[in-house]
Amino acid sequence: MTMIQCISPIDGSVYAERPAMSLEAATEAVARARKAQKAWARRPLEDRVQLVLKGVARLNEMSDEVVPELAHMMGRPVRYGGEYKGFNERSNYVAAIAADSLAPLVVEASDKFERRIEREPHGVVFVIAPWNYPYMTAINTIAPALMAGNTVVIKHATQTLLVGERMVRAFVEAGVPDDVFINLFLDHQTTSALIAAGNFNFINFTGSVEGGRSIERAAAGTFAGLGLELGGKDPGYVMEDADLDAAVDTLMDGATYNSGQCCCGIERVYVHESLYDAFVEKSVAWVSNYKLGNPLDPETTLGPMANKRFAKVVREQIADAVSKGAKALVDPKLFPADDGGAYIMPQILVNVDHSMAFMKDETFGPAVGIMKVKSDEQALELMNDSPYGLTASLWTQDSERAARIGREIETGTVFMNRADYLDPALCWTGVKETGKGGSLSVLGFQNLTRPKSYHLKKVTK
Repeated sequence: MTMIQCISPIDGSVYAERPAMSLEAATEAVARARKAQKAWARRPLEDRVQLVLKGVARLNEMSDEVVPELAHMMGRPVRYGGEYKGFNERSNYVAAIAADSLAPLVVEASDKFERRIEREPHGVVFVIAPWNYPYMTAINTIAPALMAGNTVVIKHATQTLLVGERMVRAFVEAGVPDDVFINLFLDHQTTSALIAAGNFNFINFTGSVEGGRSIERAAAGTFAGLGLELGGKDPGYVMEDADLDAAVDTLMDGATYNSGQCCCGIERVYVHESLYDAFVEKSVAWVSNYKLGNPLDPETTLGPMANKRFAKVVREQIADAVSKGAKALVDPKLFPADDGGAYIMPQILVNVDHSMAFMKDETFGPAVGIMKVKSDEQALELMNDSPYGLTASLWTQDSERAARIGREIETGTVFMNRADYLDPALCWTGVKETGKGGSLSVLGFQNLTRPKSYHLKKVTK
């Protein structure tokens, strides 16, 4: 029997393990979810919405388990209290818009015809969730999918092995019927086989670009819908009229919070030459205030990366950039806890350019490069010089200028004077190798349902 193991970044020990399900057992479990879907969809919408909210509330009651588990599994310091703020905000918002989002589009309601378009649930939705924000990313799809009348199968990342189990337990204890929301422990081969066999009507995957390609290959010919959020290299652009202190505070937080392991984290910053020196100086001071250490210590503000192999990629990118002329500005002496493994200090690089992998490839760690620019045109060219496009953060007092530049940026979301935030009222989406589809907002409900047309001619005597 194959065991799936979560290796804790705290000390390299096995924190949790579960047996991988066989293809036969997993297929049977999905079949039960499919059987349960029709009855679930027949329930009144408000009943489904309230049951999901009760599941969310029940998970909130489990914080004493959830928060230290996250620290053990992926290294986020306990002082930050888990992911409840965003988890609750997203759940509550989609609950508030569910009725309007799923309401029929009435074309005609006369004595001769009823013509309308209704939203029909896909059926069984498969959520393959990531480890970096394991609760918030998962709920983006789980909550609206269940509210819309789908049943949901979740497979969580090995690094956050217990999260799917915890979520399903909370929702079932809150009253969601058995088999409507299920968790499976699967290896990659079984996951691909389940998809290829056409077991799912819609698949949502958050992870690497190569992982997304694997999902697409497995789903080829099944005609299942796909929502893919993949890599990112999100830029910030600080213009000459920006609020400098606010820009430093938000962009450095966006670059380093959660050890830089954020889908929409800031990985590169372009600063107008008039503010460049001050921005760099303030940024180095900001980042240098972190306390790197054991995430179970309430004093720790920066925990380890989720796995030492992730930290290895960051160190390799930094070393390569330095070998090509980049300069690292944060003093290593301030971070004695950096052990060369999962515990890695934050870093700021200058003298960087786009010939370096550090400025082109996804880093996904607590390190950021800062470049000087002379104009909007130069900044725009650099921001678009990327295979990815999730968010871009613009810093200016001129909203018209931000909108004008934003229209030219190849990205899913344009921020002005903020960064690294997911607004549940807006569609969360990306372009290029960041993926396709979109979650949350009204459009998220549309992606988790299909249109069904009714053309009813009335018989008159």
